[in-house]
Amino acid sequence: MSGRARLALCSYAATLMAAGALLPLVDPAGWMLQAAFLLALQSGVGALARRVPLAGALTIGAQALVTLLALTVVFVRDSAVLWLIPGPEAFAHFGQLFNAGYDDVGRYAIPAPATDGIRLMLIGGVLLIGLAVDALAVTYRSAAPAGLPLLALYTVAAGLSDGGAGWLWFLLAASGYLLLLLAEGRDRLSQWGRVFGGPPPGASRAAGGFEPGGAAHAPVRTGRRIGVVALGVALAVPAVLPALDGGLFGGTGGGAGQGGGGGGTISAVNPLVSLQDSLNQPQNREVLRYRTNAPDTQGMYLRIVALDRFDGTAWRSSERKVQGVPERLPEPDGLSPAVGVTEIKTNLSAAGSYKQSWLPMPYPATKVAIDGRWRYEPAGRTLVGDRGQTTGGVQYSVNSLVIRPTREQLAQAMAPPSELKLEYTRVPDVLPESVEETALRVTRGSANDFERATKLQEWFAEDGGFTYNTQVRSGTGVAAISRFLKDKQGFCVHFSFSMAAMARTLGIPARVAVGFTPGSPQSDGTMSVGLRDAHAWPELYFEGVGWTRFEPTPSRGSVPEYAQEEAPSGGATDPARPEAGDTAQPSAQPVAPDACPEPERRLGECGAAAPRDVEQRTDEGFPWQAVLFTGLGVVAVVLVLLIPLLWRIMARTRRLSAVGQTPPKPGAKSTRKSPGKGAGKDSGAVDPLGDGAPARAGAGFVAPVEDPAGTLAVWQEITDTAWDLGILPDESQTPRKAAARIVRLGKLTDEPAAAMHRTARAVEQVLYAPAPLPATGLADDAHLIREGLREGVNLRTRLRALLLPRSSVRVVWALSARWETLRPRLPLNSRALRQRFPRLTKQRG
Repeated sequence: MSGRARLALCSYAATLMAAGALLPLVDPAGWMLQAAFLLALQSGVGALARRVPLAGALTIGAQALVTLLALTVVFVRDSAVLWLIPGPEAFAHFGQLFNAGYDDVGRYAIPAPATDGIRLMLIGGVLLIGLAVDALAVTYRSAAPAGLPLLALYTVAAGLSDGGAGWLWFLLAASGYLLLLLAEGRDRLSQWGRVFGGPPPGASRAAGGFEPGGAAHAPVRTGRRIGVVALGVALAVPAVLPALDGGLFGGTGGGAGQGGGGGGTISAVNPLVSLQDSLNQPQNREVLRYRTNAPDTQGMYLRIVALDRFDGTAWRSSERKVQGVPERLPEPDGLSPAVGVTEIKTNLSAAGSYKQSWLPMPYPATKVAIDGRWRYEPAGRTLVGDRGQTTGGVQYSVNSLVIRPTREQLAQAMAPPSELKLEYTRVPDVLPESVEETALRVTRGSANDFERATKLQEWFAEDGGFTYNTQVRSGTGVAAISRFLKDKQGFCVHFSFSMAAMARTLGIPARVAVGFTPGSPQSDGTMSVGLRDAHAWPELYFEGVGWTRFEPTPSRGSVPEYAQEEAPSGGATDPARPEAGDTAQPSAQPVAPDACPEPERRLGECGAAAPRDVEQRTDEGFPWQAVLFTGLGVVAVVLVLLIPLLWRIMARTRRLSAVGQTPPKPGAKSTRKSPGKGAGKDSGAVDPLGDGAPARAGAGFVAPVEDPAGTLAVWQEITDTAWDLGILPDESQTPRKAAARIVRLGKLTDEPAAAMHRTARAVEQVLYAPAPLPATGLADDAHLIREGLREGVNLRTRLRALLLPRSSVRVVWALSARWETLRPRLPLNSRALRQRFPRLTKQRG
């Protein structure tokens, strides 16, 4: 294996070993296999490009291009041209995925689910680091600076995991870097030939240490020892210094909440991060506005997401699969036809400043009409934005059910399905026994689960002596629940999660919903929802009714009718056409939303627009225009890349087509002019290059002379062919010596060599003979010489001569010469300006 191949393999291994630190961040780890495959593809392209060989910048460019195409196939092939070539829509899709991944990083606890956005960030980051390491260590043969991108990769992983990237991952990443350094050192040593390593133990000194199969060379052994010692020091120092106890060997925090609290395998959304901040905002800025035909808006809770997993550190939403939004959502789980329901319709409008990926809706929704990229999660009956879609400024319509169970129906509910009960009554082992004991004490004497649930609600809201306070420390874990039950102070987060945990200890399936209370009525008949309306409440499951809302938080929201002693009844109007007069007016007076800050007012993000009826979006058809313009752009790029090849083909065709013109009649007076004398635009000279560039003296570049048979054009073509295949032209030699040089360096034999010498003699006739003899068969000789030169080189040289011919530099020379010719004639020339506008250039005294 060559030195560069060994370096490329070590670079690939070092990048993968450093990327291992990212494995604890995401579950499952299948993205690593994709990253490994794409990284191998990237490294393989680099190895092939270096064998051509291409320049370093071109090698990196080829790797970057293939990486982009590979990412397009993996992530955005549906938006790409021919599922491969990225266009404007594909790049926009990439941006949306990146934004979604950025939001997911802040939304999910570790380990996060492998969403498309997170996978793009992980795989794209690994490929970017791999490209940088390969470029530094292999393309430019400088392995030491390649440690910086590897360090950056490990640092990002350690930072995101909040110390979770332990010493094992650091050891793995450092070993990869050490392996890369050793490979580079061995490659550098091998360039000096066989290295003297000293005789092996027990061998005579005369052996000199040159025998094959001996021990490792002394410099290599020394490098290994130094690397191992340095790695050991790097691992030992953080363990010794007390100031670094939170670094590589530091464990995760033990506090409650969503930080590094050792939450185990949690792939969950945590929407409670900003709930307390929203409740404590000095201004109740409007985030939503809606109009509904519901007879009573007191129960119009706008639900965002349900948190159904309690692991002891926090309540979170389980990772669940999503699907396309159906035209009509499935019937709610557990709802019996015997329970009274009324369908209502609500038109909602979100403020431009309210941007989050979960859609607030009345529960349970039966139909949603909304534009944008939204997905449906069946278990929680929620809609989540896809590829960066947020609620900012969206308008949508929701059909939902108002479920009116009676107390008798809830009290007589049958046992829930065993699978559902097992999932939603699970509590962590670390939950204190006092929580269950308190629940049993509060619900003593209850005849059924519904009575237990209402007693828990009444105990939290009225009888337990609890105080609503948004200034206490937040938290939803075991420690927070225990502290809340002891201090009896908290806000909706504490009330809802504590009641749900206590209900689970009693065998009642429970989860927590997060969203908004109904808001405040406005003078135009709409409802305004502000930041301070953010809320959390428990949902308990009763067979025949489904998930049922309770309200244990005092002074917040409203107690459901079925949880009161007397439940009023009411009907609903036609859900198809909500009207302003259909909205019931609670006893509270209409409250206008607080003033919007001046910066957001300038950005147009103050409050929500008037809600309107939204119909489901229809298919816009195949994007012909996008495909057409993307295709034209791809064709233009390909043509630009093929300019050297196309110019070379045109130049060869033009030069060889000049052969065979009628020669001058014998005895005709020659008008040939000596090289460099009298050659000008009126001399009748032939341009041997066929590209408009000035000819130059010498074997490679001849002075313009009359060449009616096209001999000099053929000679120029042969010279450029040799140049493209690696034989540089020598302008100082005569045609005969130049031909001998091309024969020697090009390893021409037999017919190609004879054709080369025949062409050189024909050139001498044109250059030096008073009456040049006509030459025949020059075009055939040129083809014969070209084939002979191509047979003497390898495949990569032939490919380079085809795609990137060296002689294409003549285009630059031709443009430069023409510019020099035209520049004196341009009106912008200073002399021309002085002649045409003497007053403008005259100096004032």
